[in-house]
Amino acid sequence: MFKEIIKTKKTGFITYGITPPKQRNAPEKLTEISQNQIRRIKELDIDALVIYDIQDESDRTSEERPFPFLPSLDSMEYSDSYLDELDVPKIVYRCVGKYSQEELANELSNKDSNSCMVFVGAASSKQQVMMTLGDAYSLYQNTPNNTKLGGVCIPERHQTKKDEHLRMIEKAKKGCSFFITQTVYDVSAAKDFLSDYYYHCQKENIEMQPIIFTLAPCGSLKTMEFMKWLGVSFPTWIENELANSVDILHHSVDYCVDIFKDLYSYAHLKHIPVGFNIESVSIRKKEIDASVELLKRIREEL
Repeated sequence: MFKEIIKTKKTGFITYGITPPKQRNAPEKLTEISQNQIRRIKELDIDALVIYDIQDESDRTSEERPFPFLPSLDSMEYSDSYLDELDVPKIVYRCVGKYSQEELANELSNKDSNSCMVFVGAASSKQQVMMTLGDAYSLYQNTPNNTKLGGVCIPERHQTKKDEHLRMIEKAKKGCSFFITQTVYDVSAAKDFLSDYYYHCQKENIEMQPIIFTLAPCGSLKTMEFMKWLGVSFPTWIENELANSVDILHHSVDYCVDIFKDLYSYAHLKHIPVGFNIESVSIRKKEIDASVELLKRIREEL
């Protein structure tokens, strides 16, 4: 079980990430989409399924969003009502600003012992919220529950602020027992972050928590533009290679495998527990299929 992986600080595990369908879909279409996802996920050798909670991040940046924001089905509703037949642990994201304390407390209290959540804060300080991330952590600590709590970490943010490892340690004090990154293409930034985390924990005698690095294929320049809008950092040389490739999707999968090897090797030497979360940022079938290929290649490497 995924909870046991986290508890024992096992390394080399794999999760797969999906986004719920758009709210505008008719009920029969939602059923069709969920059944297609169920069939695909049942064929995957994964330790858990990550279900994202989508929020409008237009306040985070002044740059125009490459694709229009369309509200998705609630992640918990999608998990419980459409994916209930999947016999795999689920890690459900909760953008806490969208929910009242009563709603979130009720979810925490009523989830079974296998449940896991990841709390996500507001996209920016300008965003109107019902509850802050700090409020959500306090609620988690003061509400009897069996839920394993995860947090978000962003290696690229470490490049400028140099404190992502300290943010993680503070989140761990508030209940987080694992962390998931956004999509990684800048392996140097990720290793810098890992190094600072490792040596700080060694110096302060702090137990390291499992870190799940997210990897995703990039199948077009439009997908790359969207990933960059989301905050994903592409090293110049990788961006140039992909932009000038005759098969950008194939090459991006190869780069993701190389990133996996580099991060896994480095973490293994330092005895840092790490896992890998595979997703497709795009809803295009080719890119979703490529994410499945990427997961299988990484599983074979492990």
